[in-house]
Amino acid sequence: MSRGAGAPEAVLFDMDGLLIDSEPVWFAIERTVFARLGAQREWTPTDAGRLVGKALEVSAAEMARCAGREPTPATIDQVGRWFVDEMVDRLAAGAPFKPGALALLDELGRHGVPAGLVSSSHRRLVDTVLRQLPDATMAASVAGDEVRHTKPHPAPYLQAMDLLGVAAERTVVLEDSVTGAQAGHAAGCTVVVVPDLAALPAEHEWYLVESLALLNLPRLAALLGRDRGEHVEVGGPARRQDRGEHADQG
Repeated sequence: MSRGAGAPEAVLFDMDGLLIDSEPVWFAIERTVFARLGAQREWTPTDAGRLVGKALEVSAAEMARCAGREPTPATIDQVGRWFVDEMVDRLAAGAPFKPGALALLDELGRHGVPAGLVSSSHRRLVDTVLRQLPDATMAASVAGDEVRHTKPHPAPYLQAMDLLGVAAERTVVLEDSVTGAQAGHAAGCTVVVVPDLAALPAEHEWYLVESLALLNLPRLAALLGRDRGEHVEVGGPARRQDRGEHADQG
């Protein structure tokens, strides 16, 4: 089916916290890894908040420092492998897709709008999630260990658009964190943020929506035509949900 006039040329999805509800899982893993590092205290939601949207290597280094360990390359590599191995095991048992995610992907597919997955997580994690989607749901994917610069640098989104052969001005990026939203905006895309657990600044350059379930192709097409400086909240004020446990690997 044709995507119709005015529709996006592509829609690019973040993974953790946007496509899948992985934040509580990440927090549980972080607590376990922090203890394995010999930390003399417990990992807290405040600690986890500092990792929101950051690359795995950056998160591993930050955790090592918090545990009183020198973040040497060997330590960062070890912590990263602990993260990835545990997360792959948990996601393989069933990825917790966010409400509305699969329906939106299905609609995009039926109308010929290619979707892409752009994550700060490593390829092993990305592929674990991709295997749980119908074949050809994602026309392209970019993982955090495949780019020289990770979010908030625009490189991951620029690479995804190159793979799809689409223009930034006709591309929508869906994100949940400031780090990811900054990356999409820097790449020149229209950015829609579905807030998960990270606090968002009052001043921003993206649109807000409470849930992926409130998005469809006509709404995404309408946002492409708006003034970039106009802050539009789709479906009511987007608000931070005050949960006790959170973290994001992108």
